[in-house]
Amino acid sequence: MVPPLVGYLLAGVAVGPFTPGFVADQALATELAELGIILLMFGVGLHFSLNDLLSVRAIAVPGAIAQIAVATLMGLGLALLMGWTVGAGLVFGLALSVASTVVLLRALQERRLMDTERGKIAVGWLIVEDLAMVLALVLFPAVASLQGGDGAALTSDPLAARFGLGLTGVLLLTLIKIAVFIALMLVVGRRLIPWVLHYIAHTGSRELFRLTVLAIALCIAFGATKLFGVSLALGAFFAGMMLRESPLSQRAAQETLPLRDAFAVLFFVSVGMLFDPFSLVREPWPFAATLFVIVVGKSLAALLIVVLFRHPMATALMISASLAQIGEFSFILAELGVALNLLPKAGRDLILAGAIVSIMLNPLVFAVVDWLTSRLEKPQTSSPTAAASEPFPVTELQDHTILVGYGRVGSIVGDALHQRSAPFLAVEASDDMVAKLKERGIEALMGNAARASVLRATNPAAARSLVIAIPEAFEAGQIVEQARAANADIQIIARAHSDAEVDHLKALGADIVIMGEREIARGMIEELDKARPGTVRAAEQDSAA
Repeated sequence: MVPPLVGYLLAGVAVGPFTPGFVADQALATELAELGIILLMFGVGLHFSLNDLLSVRAIAVPGAIAQIAVATLMGLGLALLMGWTVGAGLVFGLALSVASTVVLLRALQERRLMDTERGKIAVGWLIVEDLAMVLALVLFPAVASLQGGDGAALTSDPLAARFGLGLTGVLLLTLIKIAVFIALMLVVGRRLIPWVLHYIAHTGSRELFRLTVLAIALCIAFGATKLFGVSLALGAFFAGMMLRESPLSQRAAQETLPLRDAFAVLFFVSVGMLFDPFSLVREPWPFAATLFVIVVGKSLAALLIVVLFRHPMATALMISASLAQIGEFSFILAELGVALNLLPKAGRDLILAGAIVSIMLNPLVFAVVDWLTSRLEKPQTSSPTAAASEPFPVTELQDHTILVGYGRVGSIVGDALHQRSAPFLAVEASDDMVAKLKERGIEALMGNAARASVLRATNPAAARSLVIAIPEAFEAGQIVEQARAANADIQIIARAHSDAEVDHLKALGADIVIMGEREIARGMIEELDKARPGTVRAAEQDSAA
């Protein structure tokens, strides 16, 4: 399936000035796109996890920096071959070096790799890239005089103009302003923003809470630009980071998600409107070279870097596939580069074309990586005996419970089974969780129980019961169906979020399907019945009659 991001870009191309038919108001789209950039960066800040980054810092930080450097040099070399300036080449190379976080997260979620070590490394890698691009967005205006020589960018800062600072002075002044802004956000913002959110939340007004979150994001972004001379993107990013410090951050993310998505769509559409598709026909070779740098060049660089850090080839292949595309930060860099007269419009067209095609090719790249990974692992089971055996050894447990998922629900069930010394086997997609369970002496298997080989390893034919604690009804249905086929007498207990999911799982063979809302209601009825014995039961009987 092609990511929606491609559709948004193509929609912008369709209503842009370079294609026949309806032409949208480009000025209005650009103004709305600025809000899209603010809310997009605000969302990145809300999901920025310093702990996740620190857990994989040994590979993610040096690896991402080295990969950015290699990709930037490749882009710079291509730009120089096309006759561009060094400044244009640096902007072009940086835009090609950063992958789309949106596309990466979707690919990891589809493969249930978010909680694995490989997934954490890939996400940490992207976080480092995002931080590097945020810094680039801040420094671009200060180095804009590298092209044109009019000095407009240097004299735009009042302090720089007053004291006659050169390029080095402007860079130092910009870094000082960034440091002051970050310090102010860490000291004041970390305390003030959560306090404001808690105060608004206690009013009980959902609309006021939503408006407050958006006002904080916009005010900090605007204030950062006017008071400190830093970009709107950086201000919005730190606003999201500060909101993450509050326990209400998840609610803040949920409340702003619809508006954020709507304006982000407008941003991508406005970017698509700037793209001239006929430029690819006029100059196909620069586009082919750009696509090669994105899909092959920087992916090979990432693969070699991960291998040099002595990580498994499967991890190296997955990370290289994750980076074989470019996205939202590339568009922001391209727009700023053109606005500052650093990047020619032809460079923006190449970046947009490379983004659209690389995102469309990314599922194919992942499919090739999956095939290569399976081929690399095949020699371990190349002997006739091994080839006939299962990829996962079948457990020796008998009359046991199979527990699928060890999250918030599954961990409670698992802990109860462990305390009762009841034999059970846990199936979990997170390698960290599997390692912790094994340390506690609990038999655990890492993988997706919907896969036949994984479920077969749990020995469902000899099991007494199956507890499916994962929230995904589609995968749960596959597990129920396979387990029932393997053992007609096994007791299957699953969870659901709606009546439709309950009916679906029961139709496939589940004995008991528990829906959270119903259990909450039953608990409330029991408490009411304790307070006024017989009242609620009588009311139930009257309604039934």
